Amino acid sequence: MNMVAIRLNAGDVVELQIDNELVSALVMLASDDAVILDACDGSTPFVMRPDDLLGARVYAGATAE
Repeated sequence: MNMVAIRLNAGDVVELQIDNELVSALVMLASDDAVILDACDGSTPFVMRPDDLLGARVYAGATAE
């Protein structure tokens, strides 16, 4: 099982590099195979493989309180 998929949950926020820009996105759904992210900027949510998020910073909703 992928370690990134284990620690990502719906409601978490991730910060990652896309096209050399830092992007923050809300995790809408996370599984072993895919993560659906919403940048909350009016654009369409996008899907990434958990392996593509290895360098991302994760801000977990439960620990952010």
